[in-house]
Amino acid sequence: MKPVQFNPDTDLAPTPFDERHLEAAEKLKNLGLKFQPHVGCFVWDSQELIAAPSPFPNRVYFILSLPRFVDIFGSPEKIADKLVWLPTWQQARLLCSQRGIGSEQIAALLGQHDRLSPGDELLQLYTLLASDLKDSDAGAEKF
Repeated sequence: MKPVQFNPDTDLAPTPFDERHLEAAEKLKNLGLKFQPHVGCFVWDSQELIAAPSPFPNRVYFILSLPRFVDIFGSPEKIADKLVWLPTWQQARLLCSQRGIGSEQIAALLGQHDRLSPGDELLQLYTLLASDLKDSDAGAEKF
């Protein structure tokens, strides 16, 4: 069977990752957020290093088989170096919790906005994480 690409005109997006998310995630990486690549992570190939086409828009890939990504890049460390991690909502909430950003702080931020889309809510979580990374030297902790 021939692969079928995602069609943004007819398909419901499985992820909210648009240009704003890609830029915000790259900012998190530049601020020192590290991750250990593992199954279940979305990553952005901003340098267009992966030859295979992505099933998602904007060269976003899902790590379903870590060995396949290691085949491409050589090691998990090189994957983390060359790709940008796109934490999901769940992963962003877990990161917030690990970094001491409480539910009250998250609720206060989200409550400042009317009717946030899921993608906009994720951007707000990225904003909280970026702010925390700027204010702390703990940005290099691995998730």
